[in-house]
Amino acid sequence: MYVRDAKNRDEAWLLDAIEQLGLDDVAFRSRDYVIAVDEESGDRAGFGRLRLHRGDEDEANRIELTGIGVLPEWRHRGVGAHVVERLVDTAAADGFETVYVLTDQPEYLAQFGFERVDTDDLPPALSDRLTEKREFLGGGVVGLELAVDEFEMPNSLRKAFKDAEPTGDDEPEESAEDFGIDPDSATYKYDTGR
Repeated sequence: MYVRDAKNRDEAWLLDAIEQLGLDDVAFRSRDYVIAVDEESGDRAGFGRLRLHRGDEDEANRIELTGIGVLPEWRHRGVGAHVVERLVDTAAADGFETVYVLTDQPEYLAQFGFERVDTDDLPPALSDRLTEKREFLGGGVVGLELAVDEFEMPNSLRKAFKDAEPTGDDEPEESAEDFGIDPDSATYKYDTGR
């Protein structure tokens, strides 16, 4: 499993996955996304993006992690954690010292060091975006921030990602007992009695 920048060919898949997971795709640009990919199968497992909020003359630019999603069959395998890590690393490489997230799942991001930001303390562009997200996702959306050099990856998620495989949707093999047949006393049409 690895995380890479999205390519143009990923655009249709991204739009389908965003719709499937019910995420907002405001100002969608596939080149802003990163995608988690299974090395063996090439299957895409999760994604996320950075969204730049340009500040006024008196205000600095801000960067938001958004559109983070993991397909259901890949959840609990460290995929989302590594998408978040890649986004934070990219923001740091682009010169940002702090990243923001507006989310309805703050407890998930708290494990990496994100802390809640009071709505009044959010930069104006993010405050406006928070209002949009609350309209889209509901009132439980809160703002979080993280100094990029304080990101922490739990070891359990690093190991889970290394060994990640999708959950099997295969149905278990059916047995005689599933049909109410006792296999020790049943006779079969072609039983020769031997």
